[in-house]
Amino acid sequence: MDHDLVRLTDLGVGKHAQVRRLEGGKGFISRLAAMGFTPGAPVTVLRRNGNGPILVSLRGAQVALGFLEAKKIRLTVVEEQDQAFIQEPTIHGNTPEKHMVIALAGQPNVGKSTVFNLLTGLNQHVGNWAGKTIDLKSGGFMVGDTSITLVDLPGTYSLTANSEEERIARDFILKEHPDLAIVVVDAANLERSLYLLAEVLLLPVPVILALNMMDVAGQEGIQVEPGVLESALGIPVAPMSAAHNQGIDALLAVIREYLDGKMPFNPKKPSISDEHKGILAEIVEQINGYTPEGYPTKWVALKLLEGDEELAGLIEKNLPAANWQKVAALLYEHEDAVLDIAGERYEWIARMVRAAVVEPRITRGSLTSRLDQVLTHPVFGSLILALVLGGVFFVTYAIGSPLQSWLGRGVEALTEWLRVQMANSPDWLSHLITDGVLGGVGLVLTFLPILAIFYIALGLLEDTGYMARIAYLTDRWMHRLGLHGKSFLPLLLGFGCNVPAVFGTRIIESRRSRLLTILLIPLIPCTARMAVITILTPIFFPVHSALVAWGLVAGNLVILMLLGLALHSLILKNEHVAFIMELPLYHVPNMKTIGIYVWQNLLSFLQKAGTVILGGSLVIWGLSYFPTGEVMTSYLSYAGRFLEPIGLWMGLPWPVLLAILTSVVAKENTIATLGILYGDVVKVLPTLLTASSALALLAFQMLFIPCLGTIAAIHEETKSLMWTIVSAVMMLSLSIGAGVLIYKVGLLLFG
Repeated sequence: MDHDLVRLTDLGVGKHAQVRRLEGGKGFISRLAAMGFTPGAPVTVLRRNGNGPILVSLRGAQVALGFLEAKKIRLTVVEEQDQAFIQEPTIHGNTPEKHMVIALAGQPNVGKSTVFNLLTGLNQHVGNWAGKTIDLKSGGFMVGDTSITLVDLPGTYSLTANSEEERIARDFILKEHPDLAIVVVDAANLERSLYLLAEVLLLPVPVILALNMMDVAGQEGIQVEPGVLESALGIPVAPMSAAHNQGIDALLAVIREYLDGKMPFNPKKPSISDEHKGILAEIVEQINGYTPEGYPTKWVALKLLEGDEELAGLIEKNLPAANWQKVAALLYEHEDAVLDIAGERYEWIARMVRAAVVEPRITRGSLTSRLDQVLTHPVFGSLILALVLGGVFFVTYAIGSPLQSWLGRGVEALTEWLRVQMANSPDWLSHLITDGVLGGVGLVLTFLPILAIFYIALGLLEDTGYMARIAYLTDRWMHRLGLHGKSFLPLLLGFGCNVPAVFGTRIIESRRSRLLTILLIPLIPCTARMAVITILTPIFFPVHSALVAWGLVAGNLVILMLLGLALHSLILKNEHVAFIMELPLYHVPNMKTIGIYVWQNLLSFLQKAGTVILGGSLVIWGLSYFPTGEVMTSYLSYAGRFLEPIGLWMGLPWPVLLAILTSVVAKENTIATLGILYGDVVKVLPTLLTASSALALLAFQMLFIPCLGTIAAIHEETKSLMWTIVSAVMMLSLSIGAGVLIYKVGLLLFG
């Protein structure tokens, strides 16, 4: 009843109430709601002064309101003894009463993505956080009348800042203050996967343990007692088999308990040995009051003992010189503390495992062990890997290429239809739509089937656990380039498309190794470049087209190896890149997880590459159309004529160089432009170019500057205009150098 309601202006300092009704018109109410003043929200008055502004506590934040604005908020007063029992009112409709943020953490290969997908479905998006190169996925779902945002933190083994993933995972919890954290662990490998939980429990956030892969543990003969583990840890434990959609209800029930204020949380945290407790206390004393905002002092001191270089740098800047000298001396004297801390954590884990797990001696890991005897063998494993990769590419192109051709014909038909429909429109407008828009974006769309199949294959390899074996098997080859096995995965992806390959380098921990891999990816011949080579090679070499095409691909890979060795000395300065990677147990893949993985990657490709290609297409089209409407007399032709001396070094007329220039938008534009310039390219091109100049053209095309989508991806991942330019200039130099060398050698050999 209205007579039970009071205005916010009627509350005294320290008084508590719940929002019931808002007044003042739709626009004003919308603004209040955006600030968190929704029915049921608890409010506490912190400060007021007569008829001046009122300061209140709302949803963990302090909000100031003018006196007149505060009068429009109607509330029910909550007596002091009722504070712990504030309940959200039952409402009708879809308007959420509360909102909370949950962080989802876990080591790689524990099924965290499956849990995330089950909770959020397709109601998720990917966004860059705090200017980092690692994207964060977030999604929404409802528990009762509470709207929940679930943030999927990067998979990481610990929270010491050794990689971008670890920095983001811990900084999100420390700086964004989520209401709750869910740590996903592998029930079949608790001893390993509980280590991250040991670290998260030290952060200021309530924690739920999602005990995933209970089915895999059962298959391995491992018996885990969730109730016993819950008692041992002192935190809620939700047993799950996310791959089979089992256990989500148990997890949601614990979240509901948290919302109702009934979730048991009395964590038994790991400690450090008596030997280092005194040292920890000394460091706490020296850094107290100088830690970054939101960072617990004792946690920072512990991370300093663990050798966290990032935090050491921050503390050194904040501390007075005298304090830092004492801290640095303590850290130098106790360099072995990191091993002591890790050892104590594993002792803590061992106690938990002994209490809750029965592990048979014979069957433990037997299936995985038997498979790995073959699949990780240096000879047999490599042969199987070759067959697997060959099968992936065969299926990709056997199914994807016909679909690509079908889409290509559809784009061509649409283009011709639009030309007819726009016959009475201005000529420039018709060409803008058909050549500028469809010529760029349309070509990109035709490659979606190949990318989709490729992503499905990669998803299957990842979800079964075989992708880690690929990294293991290829590590020795990658090390020769100064990289490790993880670099092989994005390089492999480059055969499908260089754009997602560049984005795929995010799995590489070392920034220098990531940069080196990004610079090498454009040397991987993508499907678009291979399409151009597939069309041009039979025109010049009808008898030996397959051999020539194979030689061009092999040449690119040889250059990649040589350039990798050179860049290793320049960029990595011969730094040894550590390879530490868990090989997960094999398990049946989850098709829903793979489906969402494919969908998100295709959507990301369209959003990040498609927009750039559209803009670039319009620019290139404008340069090739104006001022005369003919490409041979356009602004772009001036660039072709300017480059004519370089073309002569390779035996190429400037119109051919002009065609290659247009491939910066999309590689297939080379064929389209040649068709515009020469008409029937099958008849005309062999009469214009000798065998030597034809080989030079093919090599030049294979090594030329990558497409705009790849350039944009390189800029986004390196966050550096300089390295983006370096990549483009490097590829341009390689293409010209290879073209000239092949032409000159061809003249000497064949005349």
